[in-house]
Amino acid sequence: MKIGLQTWGSHGDIRPMLALAEGLQLAGHDVTLLITCVDSDAYAGVTSAAGVRIRVLASPVITAEQGAEIGWSIVNSRDPLKQMALILRRCFGPAEDEMFAAAQQLAAESDVLVGHYFMHPLQIAAEHAGKPYVSVLLSHAAIPSAYSHPLGLPRIFNGFLWWLTRRLLHRTLKPYVNRLRAQLGMAPARDIVSEVWLSPYLTLVGVSPQICERQPDWPDAVQVCGFLDMPNMQLEGRLTELLSAFLAAGEAPVYMTLGSWMPSDIGNQTDTLRMLTQAARLAGCRAVIQASSWEACGFLSDDQIMYVSASPHHLIFPRCAAVVHHGGAGTTQSTTLAGRPSIVIAHISEQEHWANELRRIGVAGKLTTRRSVTAKQLADRIRHVRAHPELAENAQAIATAMAQEHGVARAVELITRR
Repeated sequence: MKIGLQTWGSHGDIRPMLALAEGLQLAGHDVTLLITCVDSDAYAGVTSAAGVRIRVLASPVITAEQGAEIGWSIVNSRDPLKQMALILRRCFGPAEDEMFAAAQQLAAESDVLVGHYFMHPLQIAAEHAGKPYVSVLLSHAAIPSAYSHPLGLPRIFNGFLWWLTRRLLHRTLKPYVNRLRAQLGMAPARDIVSEVWLSPYLTLVGVSPQICERQPDWPDAVQVCGFLDMPNMQLEGRLTELLSAFLAAGEAPVYMTLGSWMPSDIGNQTDTLRMLTQAARLAGCRAVIQASSWEACGFLSDDQIMYVSASPHHLIFPRCAAVVHHGGAGTTQSTTLAGRPSIVIAHISEQEHWANELRRIGVAGKLTTRRSVTAKQLADRIRHVRAHPELAENAQAIATAMAQEHGVARAVELITRR
């Protein structure tokens, strides 16, 4: 088949779709992947070992300065819908028309379309062209069920909570979705969750079954395929001799990364690095702290703390005692696959969901949020994890089970047998 994929977002939104594209190409399909990266031009030179045709559109969508401003606005908002509205307006909207034009061309050329769940331009193009559409969820928080809701309240409230959640999500998203539908003479969408985010043809949940519990009332079209992982990419860095020497020189360190939520401007990155550094020193642990511009921020590595611009998570995480991270889908599952407990500094509501899920399965302590975290609080969270070895034991047991899963292969099987 000719299969077209499209994704938008940060590294954590792009990497799993690239992994899936590679898997489909290796399975004998003719695959094209469209990428729009919000905050980086790092994918401009990315090539596919399997031969996937990759096109990069409107990347980066925002500048580093805009990213800092938008990021703090999102962090300081406690309302998940306001967070989403801001992301849509500032990070998605500027690239929407270009992505939609490319999506229509991709739909005309492809037999099957596969899109990141946020990618309504591709869903609309696929529906208009009469082509099968596969939605890829990178979190299970958005699947309505009478048995669960991200707020974690007693089950009796879930029906009302999901009615309200869907209504509010639709109100926030419909201007974007229905503007594009109107351009093609299509009727307005009635429910964004069920008509855009979830595909009645096939919805893949790219989350390990060790973390994502399939609920009894999920539609048959919703299938948990597992973590969409892939080998290290060049842009993710390498395990240098200097870093290897640091790891071998003492006790296992705590790895600290905020992923795409690490501020890219020097001022805010300096403040964040200062907080992470102080937390490590207060906790009395060795640490590896990841930040793209640590040298420009004026930090120097020593025997206790090493700073890196990037590092391959699948190589470094297994050699660490724990991982401090932002609660992104990819980093969360990479940490768990490495058999290491997490300390989550959540920036948005979805990351709070991941933190709560990790705590539920016994591999993390209490979450903290970026808007309220202090060095002392983070140090306390690190000490808690180090003082409770059962968290590491649980993480190792889950990692053993995850190692038997093959998310990309399962996703390819589900797509091709449809």
